Amino acid sequence: MMALAVTLESAALPEHLLAAWSLPLAPLVGLSLMLVVYVRGWWVAHRTREQELPLWRAACFVGGVVSVWIAVASPIDALDDYLLTAHMLQHFILMSVAPPLMVLGAPTVPLLRGVPRILIRFLSRPVFRARWFHALCRLVTHPMFAWVAMNVAYLGWHVPAMFELTFESERIHDFEHLCFLLTSIAFWWVVVAPWPTEARWPRWAMIPYLLSADVLNTVLSATLTFSGRVLYPSYAEAERITSLTALKDQAAAGAEMWVLNSVVFLVPAVMITLQMLQPKGLRRAGAVG
Repeated sequence: MMALAVTLESAALPEHLLAAWSLPLAPLVGLSLMLVVYVRGWWVAHRTREQELPLWRAACFVGGVVSVWIAVASPIDALDDYLLTAHMLQHFILMSVAPPLMVLGAPTVPLLRGVPRILIRFLSRPVFRARWFHALCRLVTHPMFAWVAMNVAYLGWHVPAMFELTFESERIHDFEHLCFLLTSIAFWWVVVAPWPTEARWPRWAMIPYLLSADVLNTVLSATLTFSGRVLYPSYAEAERITSLTALKDQAAAGAEMWVLNSVVFLVPAVMITLQMLQPKGLRRAGAVG
């Protein structure tokens, strides 16, 4: 993030950074549709499930959707071809900001209630009542699968050969972003266990679940910070739009990932630890799901 704070040279980017906002059609349509369906469903379900679907949950979901839009359409996206710090900030939003916010919105019931009933009836037998669909849901929300999927996506896409592929094709870059978003939603789904989901593992297991993910984050972040050489050739060749060299930009990006992702992993781990130390009555009252 420190790279975003330095002065940008006007030759490489629009004179005003606000002009670097884009309007990607697929994310615009997809996110807008999701938002409309969720808000409509939340409004309907909130009338009878006020305790399970308070206003703050709707605010979280809306915040998550807006975060995705900021990641893919704001000047952050325009800067990611020049600065690894901007690129990693984009990844942080897609993996550690938007997913937990969307999951905290308890989206299952609002999304189902928000879809037109005729479509629900049409999909009921071939999809929602099908064994393969329930088996898929059980697999995706299994803690081990979610942990492995998120961390494989996180580490795999940051391997230099895979990372460089995203510069060769916008579709590959979009697919990378989709992988980050979906696997992270699965990861945080396990941690939050939003209503009406039932937790698959005991609550204490979420502490090593989160801390082990932070260990892998530390390994990757430290590699970028202390490697001593530029790992991604595209940034070594990119036009320098700040006072940072490619190597300093990479070190800053590693530090950025290290601090921001660790905070996101460690804060809920500490909260769960404190929750586990409370008496049972208070523990139930303080549970978020």
